[in-house]
Amino acid sequence: MQAFPRGTTATPTAVVVPPSLALPVVESAFPRRLHPYWPRLQEKTRQWLLEKRLMPADKVREYADGLCYTDLMAGYYLGAPDEVLQAIADYSAWFFVWDDRHDRYVVHGRTGDWRRLRHRLHAALDAPRHHLCHPDPLVAAFADSVVRLYGFLSRTWNQRFARHFHAVIEAYDREFRNRTEGRVPRVEEYLTLRRHTFAHWIWTDLLEPSAGYELPDAVRKKPAYRRAALLSQEFAAWYNDLCSLPKEIAGDEVHNLGISLITHEGLTLEEAVDEVRRRVERCVSEFTEAERDVLRLADDLADGTVHGKELSAAVRACVGNMRNWFSTVYWFHHESGRYRVDSWDDRSTPPYVTNEAAGEK
Repeated sequence: MQAFPRGTTATPTAVVVPPSLALPVVESAFPRRLHPYWPRLQEKTRQWLLEKRLMPADKVREYADGLCYTDLMAGYYLGAPDEVLQAIADYSAWFFVWDDRHDRYVVHGRTGDWRRLRHRLHAALDAPRHHLCHPDPLVAAFADSVVRLYGFLSRTWNQRFARHFHAVIEAYDREFRNRTEGRVPRVEEYLTLRRHTFAHWIWTDLLEPSAGYELPDAVRKKPAYRRAALLSQEFAAWYNDLCSLPKEIAGDEVHNLGISLITHEGLTLEEAVDEVRRRVERCVSEFTEAERDVLRLADDLADGTVHGKELSAAVRACVGNMRNWFSTVYWFHHESGRYRVDSWDDRSTPPYVTNEAAGEK
């Protein structure tokens, strides 16, 4: 399904990208498509949010489609079996809800609540079936997502996914402490932390069930493959920072590449914006080089055997979806209601978040 720069809600409108955030190379060289399952995906994820009590019914009706969480995943994992894409989309929606809960705990200084949630998520990741009926809907929904994701590939893949997500949880804990203490991390520290809070390796891991093939370590750890994967994820994280920088400065935030550059490198706001944009654009240009290296790797893997043919096809599917990440992330930032802060009645509180959904009474 070819997708165009128009919103994907029930009443699509042309998307206007501010000139300061426009990336003509992404718009022209990274065509956007959506998985053909997308309309059903949107409907079922909306139902899942209700069933798991992650958002109240009125908020789901008013905001779920406009947040475009399913659009983001349907534009990334093309070729995935419907069941796999559904599990990924539900997990992604959960991730955004978790991120909102984390934010509200920071804003209200709820250190004890965050500590308890952190420990519960670690436990649910290791034993998800034991947490399916947890009283906290966020924990129960996470367990449900993990059980489903663990059903597609081998125990080895599951262990890798768990290892990577344990690191994400700990990175969120570090961000919690930085934000509550008002501490701006230095640039290199921030870049390392961001790779975990943005879950770089989680979204990369999920390329494999989407391709229906678990890649061996010898392929995943090839410099060409890792470089392409990292560049696609760095683009997403830094473009997010570029789009969020003005509002995060206004909100006295501490976690943004631009804020680290201003604080520790002495850059002005304009210089920081230019530097973040330069890094974003470099990710795009360097990815095209890395992509060619991965495609050559795929050619080399096709050694005439059935195994070689299947492995080569899986690598091609994975790097093809890495490419999709550029366009789907780009348009998501200009379509999702998550980033329309200027239209919120209270700029400090997203309208789709309620006290109940954020674990507050």
